[in-house]
Amino acid sequence: MRVLVTGAAGMLGQDVVALLRERGHDVTAAGRADVDVTDAASLTAAVPGHAAVVNCAAHTAVDAAETDVEAAELLNATAPGLLGTACTAAGARLVHVSTDYVFSGDADEPYAEDAPVAPRSVYGRTKAAGEAAALAAQPDTLVVRTAWLYGAGGGCFPKTIARAARERGAVSVVDDQVGQPTWTADVARVVADLLEAGAPAGTYHATSSGRTSWYGFTQAVLASAGIDPGTASPTTSEAFARPAPRPAWSVLGHEALVAAGVAPIDDWALRWDAAAAAVLAS
Repeated sequence: MRVLVTGAAGMLGQDVVALLRERGHDVTAAGRADVDVTDAASLTAAVPGHAAVVNCAAHTAVDAAETDVEAAELLNATAPGLLGTACTAAGARLVHVSTDYVFSGDADEPYAEDAPVAPRSVYGRTKAAGEAAALAAQPDTLVVRTAWLYGAGGGCFPKTIARAARERGAVSVVDDQVGQPTWTADVARVVADLLEAGAPAGTYHATSSGRTSWYGFTQAVLASAGIDPGTASPTTSEAFARPAPRPAWSVLGHEALVAAGVAPIDDWALRWDAAAAAVLAS
């Protein structure tokens, strides 16, 4: 299969490109300088000849989006619609990567794929709009939501918290936000499996199974890094206020993957054990 990957230089994009190539697909890896996903003419030139497009491009600076609204809307809300239009014209399938931030975060059970969206931040609002725009423009789109990403190919929470613990000798981490730490390599596997299975159009969740808090994840990261987990202490979201509100509950369900015959990602702790050496060494 010939696949165009936009946002290919990002942490997730790198793993998507690598895995698709490993599986024998012909991949065009496109960074910002190669394809402008916010420009219809650029997409009209880039998409033809590809059977699928995996869109990993996004405005992911959650706090900055609260004031840089126009940039977030352009990349997160407008671009997916333009990609969908270009894919429909070229007969290509679109895989659009989205986020847990489309939900309010006030649930107490895993969010189903068809749960109503209720974003509380500019980032979440623009990503929810992007999902809708992609599906409206290309009804065969696969929306793949993920969350709490880490990987070897970019800056991420495990690298940051391990470095901070070493340098400061003590770190405080929120314990009242619960989610599913997820390795970008595992998301890449889900994307590849969905494409290869010809999965039905719609929304899928590519997050690890299980759940933990940021503080719980920190304990696992520090242990893997050879740092005393006691270096970390729990705190609250209220004590660690940020410009953009974070979902308190970012646990996503995986029923749609199972229905499509694609294996959900294993428990977060097992996957962190598999990923830790590569992530912390990068």
